[in-house]
Amino acid sequence: MSNPKRKADNSRSYWLYGLHAVRAALANPKREVRRLVATHQTLEKLGEDWQERKLGAETLSPQEIERLLPKDAVHQGAALEVTPLPERSLEEYLAHATPQKPLLLLDQVTDPHNVGAILRSAAAFDVGAVIVTRDHAPQESATLAKASSGGIEIVPMITVTNLTQCMETLKKNGYWCVGLDGQAKQTLAEAKLDHKTALVLGAEGAGLRRLTSERCDLLVRLPISPIMESLNVSNAAAVALYALSHNA
Repeated sequence: MSNPKRKADNSRSYWLYGLHAVRAALANPKREVRRLVATHQTLEKLGEDWQERKLGAETLSPQEIERLLPKDAVHQGAALEVTPLPERSLEEYLAHATPQKPLLLLDQVTDPHNVGAILRSAAAFDVGAVIVTRDHAPQESATLAKASSGGIEIVPMITVTNLTQCMETLKKNGYWCVGLDGQAKQTLAEAKLDHKTALVLGAEGAGLRRLTSERCDLLVRLPISPIMESLNVSNAAAVALYALSHNA
């Protein structure tokens, strides 16, 4: 089950960077913004995105922006100091869920680049939420937000304490919990799933944990060539969401 709803952690701030990530954060009314820095040229590209926030912007050189950010951060001339988004509980989501939207459950996917890329695909394919565990999952961060290319501002990332209990709750609310497993007998297309599906993806290499796999209503695979053992988890998520959107 998920923990009770918590407010944003205002004690922790971090820098978002990159044009897409900054623009999406500025457009998200739930995102608390503390500081915007940008080059003169990039500030013109942002246009009304920051002016509507009634937010003062600091015009800096690219080198000055670099000094505020982690080494090798590709900022594209813009950075935004923000606090993490408010947490949303599973119960709150289900109370207002759109039944036509599938869900993604991540079973100990720990790489923030992968989780960010999954959020990007989730936004592209209109997923309702991405659900992760409190342990063995990355915190919201600049790396995750950059990889999501704004997806983190669009698709809620819900944190739960226990993934199998979460799956039981979803089942009670009419969702089919479907695990991606390269050894499954049927493909995702053959399963003929509808949009009220919770796709469960395991960590790269390890795959789904045994208990998670056992709690799934069914297991499906992607029909990839036998010359390749598996896909990166974020690529698998994108392909699975595309297949689901065309078969549901």
